[in-house]
Amino acid sequence: MVIYSVILFVAAALFFGLAAAVYRGNTNLIHSYHQTHVKEADKKQYGRSFSKGLFVLAASMAFSGIIALFGETVPIVMISVGVLLAGNVAAFLVIAKVQKEFNGGFIR
Repeated sequence: MVIYSVILFVAAALFFGLAAAVYRGNTNLIHSYHQTHVKEADKKQYGRSFSKGLFVLAASMAFSGIIALFGETVPIVMISVGVLLAGNVAAFLVIAKVQKEFNGGFIR
């Protein structure tokens, strides 16, 4: 589980860096297709809102990695994977809400 934890920590650090950059206003890191209907005046707020989902994703990866360090028993593995899955779902819901609010949805 140490390798699993290291992989999650590295991925969490990358997503945290990405989220921080988007939060600071670098919305070019978000695919232009997802920004088609975002008004120029709303770009800063869009980036800050979108980054919250990325921060949730990074936090769930880090937390899952921490839990995985407690051992390789079935309950620990299930909890670790459950935290990761719950974090992914929560991050997707946050990003979906932001896309609906600022862009009118994912597909429009």
